[in-house]
Amino acid sequence: MKREAIRVLIIDGQGGGMGRGLVEAVKKRWPTLHIRAVGTNALATGAMLRAGADECATGENAVIFNAKWAHVLMGPIGVLTPNGLLGEVSAAMAGAIGGSEAVKILLPSQRCSIRLAVGEPRPLQAYLDEAVNLLDKELRRLEDEA
Repeated sequence: MKREAIRVLIIDGQGGGMGRGLVEAVKKRWPTLHIRAVGTNALATGAMLRAGADECATGENAVIFNAKWAHVLMGPIGVLTPNGLLGEVSAAMAGAIGGSEAVKILLPSQRCSIRLAVGEPRPLQAYLDEAVNLLDKELRRLEDEA
């Protein structure tokens, strides 16, 4: 598959800080890669749009629709949990994300009551760097499949 055909979706909520960081990191590494960002609220969507997302949408239906559209889905791990992100993630949203065939690159967050057994918490930038490295591997895999 050609890189320009790969559909990357970034989902975030609350203030959109993690989503904003993901959009910035991905666009820095791949400026022409098309990024669609979906916020659980308008603040998150706005933050990702200002960070350079190519397209943005907001709300439950946008999350559900776009989870089916994506080849790669990125965001905080709380998007997989009903009532995650301080209650912004509905059961329908979590189900659509979890049920999506997209490869999911999810970042840990101490704010979502989920603890990953991967060692001590690290700064957000370390997680952003690792997410970009995982996306690089996934982009190569998708390109090789074509």
